[in-house]
Amino acid sequence: MITPTLIAIIMSAGAAAGALGALLGLGGGVFLVPFLNLAVGLPFKVAGAISLMTVIATSSAVSARSAGRNLINLRLGMVLEMASAAGGLVAAMTLHLLPEHVLRLLFAIVTGGIAVFMLTRLSRRNVLDASVNPGRFGGRYHDDESGCEVVYRVKRLPVGLAASAMAGYVSGAFGLGGGTLKVPALNVWCGVPMRAAAATSGLMIGVTAVASVPIHYANGYLLPAHTAAAVLGVLIGSQAGFWYSDRAKARGLKLLMAGVLCTVSLLYFVHS
Repeated sequence: MITPTLIAIIMSAGAAAGALGALLGLGGGVFLVPFLNLAVGLPFKVAGAISLMTVIATSSAVSARSAGRNLINLRLGMVLEMASAAGGLVAAMTLHLLPEHVLRLLFAIVTGGIAVFMLTRLSRRNVLDASVNPGRFGGRYHDDESGCEVVYRVKRLPVGLAASAMAGYVSGAFGLGGGTLKVPALNVWCGVPMRAAAATSGLMIGVTAVASVPIHYANGYLLPAHTAAAVLGVLIGSQAGFWYSDRAKARGLKLLMAGVLCTVSLLYFVHS
């Protein structure tokens, strides 16, 4: 039963998720799904469906904020999104076949593995000389942290497509938006700087979520009151995330992302 107190709690959790989502390009589901499932007591599949709705809200806010700063690599994002949307549809259609304890264990393994990848790349910067041609899928933008123009090329595009397909499945199955895979994949394997990876992921996660949300709704996993409270909280919290992202260093963002993923992974290993 939904109560005013529960609405306030879910909005607060949504605000925290929105701040993380805007800051790291994750969509915030990596925080919101465990909270709704373990703290509020909603079934995992319901928590994931609600989270996907907040992912759409986060994506809209992040994209609007980043649009005029050249951080979003639209060409790369749309190529990778074809694989992500396909993965999201497959997940939404097969989710009912997986027991909840299996979903929890897979969730723990995925988030833990990504955290390890991030920690191994803390000091690596994917930046080229400003005079270099970024190539067909690369990009350039002004970096406020260094005060210089950042130029990068995209490497290992097939690996990025495979990771995006997996991210789409993770999005549809776990309600994460897929940013937990997309941001590390773009940064670690494809050579995209952290800020550009987060902004591009922020655009992509909304499109991926839209591909699977209607199926979750048809299956009865979306609870209107809970979803509305979470979305409102996310829209409020994302503003705090934007404020901090303009002041944070790339290394600090990577550490924060790895810390969040490690915490969530441990929680789900314990409860799987």
